[in-house]
Amino acid sequence: MSLTLFLVLMIVVVAFIFDFTNGFHDAANAVATAVATRAWSLNRALEMAAVMNFVGALIGTGVAETIGSGIVSPPQDNRGLVVVASGLLGAIIWNLITWWFGLPSSSSHALIGGLTGAGIAASVTVHWAVIGEKVVIPMFLSPMVGFVLAYVGMKIVLKAFERATYKKTMRGFRKLQLFSSAAIALGHGLQDAQKTMGVVVLALVAGGYHEGTSIPLWVKIGAAAAISLGTYTGGMRIMKTLGRNITAVDPARGFVAESVAASVLYTTAFLWHAPISTTHTVTSAVMGVGATKRRSAVRWGVAGNIVGGWFLTLPASAAFAMITFTILHAIM
Repeated sequence: MSLTLFLVLMIVVVAFIFDFTNGFHDAANAVATAVATRAWSLNRALEMAAVMNFVGALIGTGVAETIGSGIVSPPQDNRGLVVVASGLLGAIIWNLITWWFGLPSSSSHALIGGLTGAGIAASVTVHWAVIGEKVVIPMFLSPMVGFVLAYVGMKIVLKAFERATYKKTMRGFRKLQLFSSAAIALGHGLQDAQKTMGVVVLALVAGGYHEGTSIPLWVKIGAAAAISLGTYTGGMRIMKTLGRNITAVDPARGFVAESVAASVLYTTAFLWHAPISTTHTVTSAVMGVGATKRRSAVRWGVAGNIVGGWFLTLPASAAFAMITFTILHAIM
């Protein structure tokens, strides 16, 4: 087996491992609020999320093409493959660190930061304009939009049901959450599994085994299966943070937060082809619905720690990727 083929196979395996960690790291995005309001039992919620992640991964390629060609342009040789592998490993390291501390950081930004850091370390072309347009702007915009829409949407719901019986209304919204949480899981697969597909294609192109930005079917199925399996394993640490530690969520607020977040995910994936963070979008929407109670209803200290993690993700994963590239490049 040639060194090039070995590196390509290694990257494919590592990419699917990253996809798996993405699944268990971000499972809480789809199911935390629905489990907290008892719309789903934990096991049924994870089964639903795994299935919807798999389906979502197969219904679009716009985000995958952005990742596969828009972040870095590694050379088509073994050095280019080391760049891709280092970017993946940097993202995995940061995912594991934030998972351990229960912080719902962005796997998407960890991957983009990793690729960027590896590209800088290797002195290859980094597409800063694309990163600015497709990553940095959405990084700030999507949480703001999620918060505002969730806040306004919840205010409308409160006004519309102000004379309704509380228990009957909550039962109705609990049933609606079965659909809104499924919509989040579908959007998570649509966004996050595609990023792994883009990295695999990037490796195939760098190794000379593929041309263009089209996504082979086996890559789609592999990424979809990996993220679904990861989702099914749970991610209980982050689920507790998102489901209970930010704010107390009732079924109405859970439905509104999930619906708003899913809408933002679909819009950015299909119209903008932007790899936005599912974590940022869902968390900000939960904050938005919580803020309609009163300002103190949201635990802003916990929220501040989460936001701090958001800002650390790009530079931290980039730093880990740069260190990884230095080590791998010396070995290879």
